[in-house]
Amino acid sequence: MLCLRISRRVLFIGIALAAYLGMPQSALAMETLRILAWPGYADADLVKIFEQRHGVHVDVTLVDNDDVLREKMATGQGAHFDVIAANTAEMVHYIDSGLIQPIDTRNIPNLRKQLPRFRPLSAIPGITRAGRVYAIPYTYSEMGLIYDRRRFKTAPSGYADLWDPRYAGQVLLFDGGTHNFSLAALALGLDPFHIPPGARQQVLKKLLALRRNALAFYSLPEEATQLFREQSAALLFANYGSQQVKQLRDTGADIGYVVPRNGVLAWLDCWAVSRGARNKALAEAWIDYTLEPAVSHALSARQGLANTLEAAGAAHASGRVIWLQPVEDDAWRNRLWQRILSGERESRLLQ
Repeated sequence: MLCLRISRRVLFIGIALAAYLGMPQSALAMETLRILAWPGYADADLVKIFEQRHGVHVDVTLVDNDDVLREKMATGQGAHFDVIAANTAEMVHYIDSGLIQPIDTRNIPNLRKQLPRFRPLSAIPGITRAGRVYAIPYTYSEMGLIYDRRRFKTAPSGYADLWDPRYAGQVLLFDGGTHNFSLAALALGLDPFHIPPGARQQVLKKLLALRRNALAFYSLPEEATQLFREQSAALLFANYGSQQVKQLRDTGADIGYVVPRNGVLAWLDCWAVSRGARNKALAEAWIDYTLEPAVSHALSARQGLANTLEAAGAAHASGRVIWLQPVEDDAWRNRLWQRILSGERESRLLQ
């Protein structure tokens, strides 16, 4: 009898708390799917359809860079999220760290709707291990160059234009050591992801030269759009690719977009199931839902990003695409990048 009274008291407290917080009472018993993703990957209207279809609540947490995503996944060893979105290079880290688990592709029938280039999952670096699938491709973009058409008689030809002295103080760059070291290494004809110790000073000098051409550094695409228009930038390294093209054109900016044919860095974002997922099948159902044509098309229409179901437009690369990979030492890259940003003298950096 005492247990029954306690249970009723707990239930009453729960109902009162739900009413106080403005939550429907049914939400207390409703299962929750916890998503960790980038802006635009889980829009509220699309989430609502999934919630109604499966009778669940979806809690979306958004991140704006890979470091924040790593921090959130490291807290509680991924126990706070069920499904995450990250690029293939990051997926290698999550597999190695045991933070994501294999996916049962039988629960994702929409895989057969993807373009042929994305169907052989074992051929995509970073998403399989020992014959097991850990991530499902969702969206991608080349990291091309956006330029002010009024300032260029001919379009830029490749990443080398970022170093052109004619654009000194007019180049917008992404604030990220990992990608900027890759840019510098690629400009020197080196492997952008594995800089040998003997070439580190050479790459660092190249990156210092790039720093001198910089007008400003951005973290989010919206920030880059504002800086490009307000600071009269001539050239922009588009870390977010076609998403930034759409944002700038939506503001009426007269821009062009170049995808270097001699080699362009590109990211492929995938969905994965966290090791701490409460309901693995529900997480896989979310992944399958995002691969429905209407949902994937909405991503492209709203964000300007390519999806894995529809053929990309002419703005996307026809040359050599270099998918992001794990780098030789991201801690070293980010540490040196922060010193470069702080304005530390070249002589000290090269010691």
